[in-house]
Amino acid sequence: MDADVLVVGAGPAGLTAAAELRRLGVARVVVADREMTPGGIPRHSQHAGYGLRDLHRVLSGPAYARALAGAAARAGARLRTGCTVTDLRASGGLSCVLISTAGIEEVRAAAVLLATGCRERPRAARLVPGDRPHGVLTTGELQQRVYLGGERLDGRALVVGAEHVSFSAALTLAHAGTRVIALVTDQPRHQSYAAFRLGAALRWHVPVWTSTAVTRVTGAAGHLASVNVASVTGGQTRTVACEWLVFTGDWIPDHVLARAAGVALDAGTLGPAIDTTMATSTPGVFAAGNLVHAAETADVAALSGRHAARQIAAYLARRATQAPSPAPVTVPVIADLPLRWISPNAIAPGAAVDTSAGIGTGTSDGIVNGTGIVPPPLGRFAIRAAEYRARARLEAWQAGRLLTRSRPLPLIPGRPVHLRASWLASVDPDGGPVHVGIDRP
Repeated sequence: MDADVLVVGAGPAGLTAAAELRRLGVARVVVADREMTPGGIPRHSQHAGYGLRDLHRVLSGPAYARALAGAAARAGARLRTGCTVTDLRASGGLSCVLISTAGIEEVRAAAVLLATGCRERPRAARLVPGDRPHGVLTTGELQQRVYLGGERLDGRALVVGAEHVSFSAALTLAHAGTRVIALVTDQPRHQSYAAFRLGAALRWHVPVWTSTAVTRVTGAAGHLASVNVASVTGGQTRTVACEWLVFTGDWIPDHVLARAAGVALDAGTLGPAIDTTMATSTPGVFAAGNLVHAAETADVAALSGRHAARQIAAYLARRATQAPSPAPVTVPVIADLPLRWISPNAIAPGAAVDTSAGIGTGTSDGIVNGTGIVPPPLGRFAIRAAEYRARARLEAWQAGRLLTRSRPLPLIPGRPVHLRASWLASVDPDGGPVHVGIDRP
């Protein structure tokens, strides 16, 4: 099977990219996903709040997933569900191997968009010792069992983490009839919004145990019986009886396919290293959504997919006209401590796309002040901090020259912070890397 673009992943980023590619006139767009139903994580996330930035209305997770899948299908993208992409090869042209109940087939594509999303680190990856009983879950497993399987989970639960998704997990547990004992985090404070913390305390009387870590899991008769928790500052340990343990957050991009294909990974995000056009180190391979950095909200991931689609359309247009490709990326963007990472991590020149109709040639969208530089999705860089700071100013410097300084803002590990990209016009293509940090003297 041949395609102009193969999109790997039918979540918000992949589906939105597929619809945009078809709108821009790309003829053969194929979306492959291992799940039987397209839509990604929002399919089993019942709470409202989806779609505000991209669809400009508020939907529940399942309704949002249906809206995106329907839009991609109506646009003419071919949705291939229940199949797994096991191999991506770039030698002699791009090709992927798809495995499904129908057998094994090869898909040859002019461009590939990786939109495989992210996942939470399970217990094994967090090196929590002890027994391996039934009752230890991640948020994704929990939501599938409760919202897709309709299961009731009686008993008591401990939630590991205090991020946005941790409070969502507590809500899901309450919906399933479970009594949530507490949220446990090794951080000195929770990493979500104050309203979420207050709502959990008032509505379900759920405390947050800060500076506390789960140190051992104990089972009885094959089911979870208790966990040991310890203070990360004083070392005091206690045993908490519970029937359910839910590991939340601590996201990692689902980069297995990208890594196996030899796509360069960023040491900070652990996802594919990308420039502002969403291009990876492999020509013709792009990446978008929570694969490139984990984890933003679904609508932000969707808009990332739309941005990638426009850059892919420009790439295909250059191939069709045999126009020369843009100059190689020469401006890396480096996050300095106490920042953990920044994405995208390179500034790229490129052609923009005429988004009004058909595939454009670089005249109307996505170029910074005529400089030829493509801005990142939503016109901003995504950043994560390694430590708490009550008030910090993000700064971008190049060769001792200050490019921009943000207003004071809080830095919270695990919570997104963004730097607007309006300063890109000041970047010197020959000036070396741009360093982004805070409050540089």
